[in-house]
Amino acid sequence: MRRDVAATVLAGLDPVRDRAEELYRDLHAHPELAHQEHRTAAEVARRLQDCGLEVHTGVGGTGVVGVLTNGAGPTVLLRADMDALPVEEATGLPYASTVTVDGTPVMHACGHDVHVTCLLAATELLAGGTAEWAGTLVALFQPAEEVADGARGMVDDGLASLVPRPDVLLGQHVLPMRAGSVGTHPGPTLAAGDSMRITVYGRGAHGSMPQSAVDPVVMASMIVIRLQTIVARELPPDETAVLTVGSIRAGSTSNVIPDRAEIQLNIRTYDEGTRSRILESITRIVGAECQASRSPREPEFELFERFPLTDNDAATTRTLADAFAAHFGDRAGDLGRWAASEDFSDLAAAFDGVPYSYWGFGGTDPERYDRAVREGRTAEDLPANHSPDFAPVLRPTLETGTEALVVAALAWLAREST
Repeated sequence: MRRDVAATVLAGLDPVRDRAEELYRDLHAHPELAHQEHRTAAEVARRLQDCGLEVHTGVGGTGVVGVLTNGAGPTVLLRADMDALPVEEATGLPYASTVTVDGTPVMHACGHDVHVTCLLAATELLAGGTAEWAGTLVALFQPAEEVADGARGMVDDGLASLVPRPDVLLGQHVLPMRAGSVGTHPGPTLAAGDSMRITVYGRGAHGSMPQSAVDPVVMASMIVIRLQTIVARELPPDETAVLTVGSIRAGSTSNVIPDRAEIQLNIRTYDEGTRSRILESITRIVGAECQASRSPREPEFELFERFPLTDNDAATTRTLADAFAAHFGDRAGDLGRWAASEDFSDLAAAFDGVPYSYWGFGGTDPERYDRAVREGRTAEDLPANHSPDFAPVLRPTLETGTEALVVAALAWLAREST
């Protein structure tokens, strides 16, 4: 793709930018949880129709897909996710969310409002620049990414029968990187993620009579400590994995030893063999600790919210990297591996393994990011996705995300010069 083609399409960015920022503030102030994205989906469908796309709604529940056919050529699918998180916002922004669902605060703490805004803006620009490209654009707005079943839901609901088979699937995520930057990475880029719920059983008793009990709180505590040795002592140092215990629940008052405890944990891996070894180790450790504690029942294990590995196609990613380098210059670089997880690659299953690539772009205020670097602090010290303080700056974040989608699509769709 030649840079002047993208520049021509992006020449209309100025008027789109103001509308995009207004939309972003509205979406941020009105977040919706997974499978509840009705307001967002309706707004997306309306704007896609205004751009002249053929629109399909209700795909996989609340998913929306727009199709713009512009002559013969490749088909490119661009994807954004729409759902928010059960997080209470602490940004202090004038458009901060005050939404609650059944008493639970809701916030766009992962940047999906950014993703929706950028894809709608990119679609508007591409729809207005059809003289510069040929082929078919598919703009897909996915529900329920945060619970790992939104992409599969759209696939199971017949996505492949609604749209032409894509030649490539493309997606992006705003990250706690310097705003204005973009990064690609070939091969495994985002980790596979598995969540597990473990229930261990004891024998309840009065807090003053521990000899009459089998204490599941102590049992669960020992399990948590031992689980930390899996990555530290059972995997080779060059094999990357993360195991996090995010929740322990047991009992309801101080002087009653309960009869059970629940542990929820999450693992992130880049290799199926590593994943299998970790799951086997969890089962072994939990079983051994239960036996050592004289548990009266076998523990129970439940896997839920499985995210697939995001394994970017090398050739596709090279094409993207070249296009981004031509457009963004030194603001484009290597993303590296992130232990976060996504269900984007599940969409490829609808099309028998179409090649895909998923990249990141920055949302952290450049001055704040640069100051942290000067002070010797790491980027991890800055608010990250899922934080109640996560607040991507509007400029240049929205502009960068919009440009990245347009440049990426045109890497396949741009007309050859005559």
